[in-house]
Amino acid sequence: MKKLILGLAIISSIFTSCTSSNDETTTIVPATGEITGTYTTSKTFAFGNYTLKGIVKIASGVTLTFDAGSTITCNKTTGDNALVVLNGGKLNINGTETQPVVFTEVSAIPGSWGGIIMYGDAPINAIGGITTSTSEDGNALPYGGTNATHNGGSLNYARVEYAGSKLADGTKELNGFSFYSVGSGTTLDHLVSYKGADDGFEFYGGSVSLTNAVSYGNYDDSYDWQDGWRGQLNTNWYSYQVVKGNFGIEIEASNNNNAFYPKVNKITLKRAAGCTPEVAGDIQIDAIQFKKEGNGDFNDVIIDGYGIYTEGTTTYNGAAVKIQDATTNTNQVNGNKIKLTNVKISNTTQTTPVGATSAITVAFPSGQFTTAVSSTGSILTLGNWATVSGVNLIQ
Repeated sequence: MKKLILGLAIISSIFTSCTSSNDETTTIVPATGEITGTYTTSKTFAFGNYTLKGIVKIASGVTLTFDAGSTITCNKTTGDNALVVLNGGKLNINGTETQPVVFTEVSAIPGSWGGIIMYGDAPINAIGGITTSTSEDGNALPYGGTNATHNGGSLNYARVEYAGSKLADGTKELNGFSFYSVGSGTTLDHLVSYKGADDGFEFYGGSVSLTNAVSYGNYDDSYDWQDGWRGQLNTNWYSYQVVKGNFGIEIEASNNNNAFYPKVNKITLKRAAGCTPEVAGDIQIDAIQFKKEGNGDFNDVIIDGYGIYTEGTTTYNGAAVKIQDATTNTNQVNGNKIKLTNVKISNTTQTTPVGATSAITVAFPSGQFTTAVSSTGSILTLGNWATVSGVNLIQ
């Protein structure tokens, strides 16, 4: 009996010790440091709070990785700031739904830094049909090539805040995310562009696709592209334009009548009451604008809030879809290269596609423009990745 009691006491002691150990919590101290200059060797930034200073570049053959939950902050008082992935370099952002990686600026003022810029060598078709061009971001770097599967890394659950500053000569603005001839081997998933002074996301040619994206409060267009962008697997795009904003989506193909076009499934474009154009007198208040041979295939689209806007004594009527020029109407609309299906429109003045002037008569061929009350638009999971200062961006 004494042996039995002693054995039970020992077992009890063992289990008590394990429970005590399991109750202990480990506190991870965030790393700190400065991110600056051109990186010529690969580096992983562990979970932490970092300062980004200057035009930071990732050289060809080099990979920079950011762990989940990290915050990278720049300060416009130090000069121009941006994170640039050069062609051949890679950026891996390993955020999660609960622990996104956030790139921000201390003043919290739109237009305070250059955001994330990525270069590749995927195909483009720029003005005049040229296959290489020079970037308009102030870096003046070449882009374009023949590598459709270019891989610039993997961006997951990342948020860029207060971008859109003018760099270098001050004549060009930057977006939250700028993709120059980026290829389909690159992953862009669960990204947020928040309160920038230019576009939320812009594509300059290339074949990359964007999935699960939020553009919130950007002053120019929520989504924009040119130079023959041809991404095919895009889905779940959400836009909410507040305070200032131009087009929900601005679409052009640099005046090239391309045989290809991008595809986007599940889009929500919303404009808040009282949202004004970015610049007085430059009235851009439509949900989707096509110009310069812009085209595309869009399905399951929600358009809401593109209504009447008054400036001075003139009243403007927002349109769900506007065709800006006669050439785009002839080659793209009549040529069956613009397709919008299952479109649900509310609180918008002009619900059928219209031309920018009375001289442009828009009549989509049968089946190329259809509406549906059952459309859902983007379907995104709520969470920290799309929440700023306690405000849910998906409304």
